[in-house]
Amino acid sequence: MKVKIINKSPHPLPQYKTSGSAGMDLCVWLEEEVTLEPLERQLLSTGLYISLPPGVEAQIRPRSGMSIKHGLTLVNAVGTIDSDYRGEIRLALVNLSQEPITLQDGDRVAQMVIASYAQVKWEETDSLDETDRAEGGFGSTGRNQEV
Repeated sequence: MKVKIINKSPHPLPQYKTSGSAGMDLCVWLEEEVTLEPLERQLLSTGLYISLPPGVEAQIRPRSGMSIKHGLTLVNAVGTIDSDYRGEIRLALVNLSQEPITLQDGDRVAQMVIASYAQVKWEETDSLDETDRAEGGFGSTGRNQEV
């Protein structure tokens, strides 16, 4: 799939680092370094603008290494870039650690996964089909349950 992209930053386009990668790293585009204090949130630029085809979204996810090593993650955990959005991709970062985190221009802080989606049309009803799981949720799967 080809996707049109505008890159106003001096950084390379997002790219897959290995043949099995699902996500492409995203870099911050900063005029000067930014320090996030513990629990501080900031919306930071990437300089990227994309045009996705209908039926496709870009999922913006935290980078696992940054999350576990530094406590840096996304405020909205997984953000969605809709196919009709044409604004800049910006990253809502939060520092969940107990120490300040300083970011430099070009730091890889998130990743983008391109995924297909389906839109639904609701069909109101008074009942749903039966399943073995039924209403079990929040830890109910994988346990032996008497029926």
